[in-house]
Amino acid sequence: MDLNYVKEIINKVFLTDSPTGYSFNVDNVIVEELEKLGYNPRITNKGNIELFIEGRDHSKCVATSAHVDTLGLMVRSINSDCTLNVTNVGGPLVPTLDGEYCKIVTRDNKTYTGTILCKASSVHVYSDAKSKERNLDNMIVRIDEVVHNAKDVEELGIQNGDYVCYDPKTVVTPSGFLKSRFIDDKGSVVGILGVLKHFKDTKTLPHYDTYVYFVNQEEVGHGAATVNQRIEEFVTVDMGCVGLDLSGNEFAVSICAKDSGGPYSYDLTTRLINIAKNNNLNYTVDIFPFYGSDIGAAWRSGVDCKGALIGQGVAASHGMERTHLDGIKNTMELLFHYLAD
Repeated sequence: MDLNYVKEIINKVFLTDSPTGYSFNVDNVIVEELEKLGYNPRITNKGNIELFIEGRDHSKCVATSAHVDTLGLMVRSINSDCTLNVTNVGGPLVPTLDGEYCKIVTRDNKTYTGTILCKASSVHVYSDAKSKERNLDNMIVRIDEVVHNAKDVEELGIQNGDYVCYDPKTVVTPSGFLKSRFIDDKGSVVGILGVLKHFKDTKTLPHYDTYVYFVNQEEVGHGAATVNQRIEEFVTVDMGCVGLDLSGNEFAVSICAKDSGGPYSYDLTTRLINIAKNNNLNYTVDIFPFYGSDIGAAWRSGVDCKGALIGQGVAASHGMERTHLDGIKNTMELLFHYLAD
């Protein structure tokens, strides 16, 4: 697997804003990468990228996916002091947003910078600056423009429903750690692109006819609800959980046996465990307690498929996340062997 390629495209993917429902910019980045690799993807009405690859054996149709959409915020209302109230897009860990730089994107494609702050933002002014709960009711966006009232803000073109995209702060360290917001699930996006490059580099075809999806709107629960009904097996790639009594870690691929929606398909999950064993991969098997994936979305939409979930271990999910390139590599290897062998 070409980890140098993965490192090359990390910034392209991670630094392109794509909160749920606002994925077209990152869709274009991914489509460009796929076309460079010699594939022919299409973007669906919903904003998902669909890629079909003919396999060596047409007796079965399988699929994999990762989601391109991330957490974010949206303007809820404009305050008289020129700050913005916000609502969440997905489920960010709100206390970690205090002090983050952000961009406000208007409907007429203007972009303004700002900072997400607690309403009690100064220890010299507010007695509860340290103790005030960091929740959305107590958070605002301060705009970096000369404005004096709500009308001035509106005249910038800012209105309710505009997206607020906060800085991912993406870094790959010399020791191989990827630390960034939105490794859930852009870490999997770059991993799948790496697997698709490996198919081309090795002139390998998947074993079975294969659909690959880069999905929008997973963070709000219905990303893969429109996948092809032909699919008989579906292995989605999403973050693996790290913490408490879980076995997962940043260097391994996690194989999820059950999440909050229930168990994944027994025989498909077992097959992935055996593939990991037989190829000497660093892997763990875990139960994710507060989690849902695109398999659940596909099942709820009526897709009659076996479903399984794998992904690199990600620490501090929905906050300042971190994984290691070894975790991404182990995930790539497992996915490649599942699709190719």
